[in-house]
Amino acid sequence: MQGDDAELTTAVLAAQTGDETAFRTVYRSVHPRLLGYVRTLVGDPDAEDVTSEAWLQIARDLDRFSGDADRFRGWAARIARNRALDHIRMRGRRPVIGGDETELSGRPADSDTASEAMESLATDSTLSLIARLPQDQAEAVVLRVVVGLDAKTAAETLGKRPGAVRTAAHRGLRRLAELLGEDPDATAALDALPPPREPQGRAVSSAGVTHTRSRTQKDM
Repeated sequence: MQGDDAELTTAVLAAQTGDETAFRTVYRSVHPRLLGYVRTLVGDPDAEDVTSEAWLQIARDLDRFSGDADRFRGWAARIARNRALDHIRMRGRRPVIGGDETELSGRPADSDTASEAMESLATDSTLSLIARLPQDQAEAVVLRVVVGLDAKTAAETLGKRPGAVRTAAHRGLRRLAELLGEDPDATAALDALPPPREPQGRAVSSAGVTHTRSRTQKDM
């Protein structure tokens, strides 16, 4: 298990016992990525409110969660997606996203690996470009690249097969390259995106916490 994943897993376990400092660690690690995902779904004006609603549910249901860092990110993303889809149904349509994505790299605490990964997203235009993709491609790209889920966990979040998510992410990234190619000054935005997480083998311990085996190299 990578260091940042081990830290998040430990923090989740501690937060489940009521440790408020551990819960703040979980929040700092996951919130910027979750906010980026929600922005893709509902747009900038409403993303903060929807993400806050998701965190209220995450805090309320945390004691029922069982798993490691990967599973927690997927679980949190499913909750956020459900809150976002409820919001969209109330409003009636998916918005066009624009404007300020500075909170993706803003962070309220000392630097850590997750925050540094978010810094590498770099450009204000990246999520606006992702929002121009078909929704299935946009969600696949954000879940795999921004939230950091492997294909299997992203598929569970979306209720799809892993192969379908890999295909959507591949097509989305290819279309992003085309969009960036139309603006030579913006080509660094795609290069700034961190690579998708590779799927990991899992083994569940008697304590109910999922531990990882070595990564396998697979195509998106």
